[in-house]
Amino acid sequence: MRNPPLPEGVFKPKPTSIESRHDATTKAARAIIDSEAMERETKTERLRAERLALEAKRAASPEASKPVARRGRTRSPAKAAKKP
Repeated sequence: MRNPPLPEGVFKPKPTSIESRHDATTKAARAIIDSEAMERETKTERLRAERLALEAKRAASPEASKPVARRGRTRSPAKAAKKP
């Protein structure tokens, strides 16, 4: 005859006080790390949306398509005086 199955947790060892302290510390650390990661992701999404909106605004403005004139190379005053 087979024995009936044992209920869950009958032979489950109880954690020692040190193990339970480690578990509490681990849970607290993970909660802090998870909250910081969520804040960082939220901030990244917000900044990305703002950047995309700014880029779209710049692309729509007529000044954005205007090329920027580059200045030529300047000469030192001594060389400029020698040139006629």
